[in-house]
Amino acid sequence: MSRITRKELKTDKFALEVEHGISFFEHHKNEAAKYGAIAIGVIVLVSGYTIYQRGQHTTRQQALANAIRVQEAAVGQSGNGGLAFPTQEAKDQESVRVFTELETRHSGSAEGEIAQYYLAAIKADQGKLAEAEKLFQEVAQKGDAKYASLSKLSLAEIYFSDGRADQGEKALRDLIANPTVFVSADQATISLARFLAPKKPAEARKLLDPLRTRQSSVGQVALSLLAEIPAQ
Repeated sequence: MSRITRKELKTDKFALEVEHGISFFEHHKNEAAKYGAIAIGVIVLVSGYTIYQRGQHTTRQQALANAIRVQEAAVGQSGNGGLAFPTQEAKDQESVRVFTELETRHSGSAEGEIAQYYLAAIKADQGKLAEAEKLFQEVAQKGDAKYASLSKLSLAEIYFSDGRADQGEKALRDLIANPTVFVSADQATISLARFLAPKKPAEARKLLDPLRTRQSSVGQVALSLLAEIPAQ
């Protein structure tokens, strides 16, 4: 779920996709393992691109669509006869190749930024966090604000995973104060509360309490997280 242009995107439709991403992660958090924010980012990107690709036929967009097709391909035999790779390693190698080619050829474009984000996510999934962090930082510092916000969300995940909690908290609070259509204040708040809950349960509850009455996936996720926070 990726994003190309912004002109034809309905903000309310995108908001639904973001909520879907949060809800998806919450119900698949065991499978998502450590890098949930990165998973959410990819879900949001691919969702957005599905919205945009209708009527969009530029060379860059087609190249991105082809790269995403590789990244979304099955490992093993495809149940519907679609693209598949014999192993995850083979899929990762091809994904890195096509996204690197896209990023190199179209550096500075929205598609190039998305390609760099995907490359970072692949590196993170492979456990190559130093490489992933460098790529995410480049997008966060140089990319469009919308793509930068996704990279900052993923960087926060990396910071918390390797003990840099202060940096992670700072990144998420910045996203809360400066939301984008890619990363809402609610999404950043939920991510921060999830990370703070083990050591700062009172602060996590304070963050989640205003969200629990929302009539959306955000409210459902907030209630679920509140139920998991140990009573003081």
